[in-house]
Amino acid sequence: MASRDENMKRTNRVLRISQLDALELNKALEQLVWSQFTQCFHGFKPGLLARFEPEVKAFLWLFLWRFTVYSKSATVGQSVLNIQYRNDFSPNLRYQPLSKNQKLWYAVCTIGGKWLEERCYDLFRNRHVASFRKAKQCVNLVVGLLKLGRLINFLIFLQRGKFATLTERLLGIRSVFCRPQNVREVGFEYMNRELLWHSFAEFLIFLLPLVNIQKLKAKLSSWCIPLTRAPSSDSTLATSGRQCSLCGEWPTMPHTIGCEHVFCYYCVKSSFLFDVSFACPKCGTEVHSLQPLKSGIEMTEVNAL
Repeated sequence: MASRDENMKRTNRVLRISQLDALELNKALEQLVWSQFTQCFHGFKPGLLARFEPEVKAFLWLFLWRFTVYSKSATVGQSVLNIQYRNDFSPNLRYQPLSKNQKLWYAVCTIGGKWLEERCYDLFRNRHVASFRKAKQCVNLVVGLLKLGRLINFLIFLQRGKFATLTERLLGIRSVFCRPQNVREVGFEYMNRELLWHSFAEFLIFLLPLVNIQKLKAKLSSWCIPLTRAPSSDSTLATSGRQCSLCGEWPTMPHTIGCEHVFCYYCVKSSFLFDVSFACPKCGTEVHSLQPLKSGIEMTEVNAL
């Protein structure tokens, strides 16, 4: 019997990461609700809600609390992750929902605490009277002690895995699974394959920008399609000057780089500015000098057409 109870505890124990994920989901929901609510007053006078912002936020969070923690003993983030609160003060090993007092005190500590902190900040922000200074120092001391308590509670939570927040520890409410979780067996071969492909994809994303694709393409073209180099002459230029060796269109402002091939001025100039060691993709000749094609050759090409 004891071993059975121990197995039930292990099965229903909520992972630390699941409890932290539930808290993050709650924060994301609050931000989403507030942004949607402020958009309703987008066409009104600017700063309309600024004066009563803490009260409006407290009303919205109270509305969410009524239909989540009060009715289901679970926040929205916990409901998504199949988690709910359990009364840890109950001696019964079976699941016991939160009592009414625990739910009310949860609202006071979470919603009332946030409202009080924001309202006190607005109250002491522009007051410079000596009495207000003392009150502000007392409030700052209390806030500092609460933050220290939250830090200590979080360290204990990382060690033991219970009570992710200080409010949960003080009220004795613990996160448990709504339904017992089945033990899943994960094949590590699939995980290793996914990790391998993910690492390889990241390596390619890092490596590809460093590779000069244009130069590599020119090298492969010169190897796969070897051409016999003919001596540079006006007739050869006239024959091969009917299309640009880069774009394949009729050359605009035709230029040569020292070989028998012709290029558009903008094609060869942009390629040379991109890569100083640019070479002809047809024959592999490097750029020695960028020279315009002679007008006589251009007329010969036009007559040949």
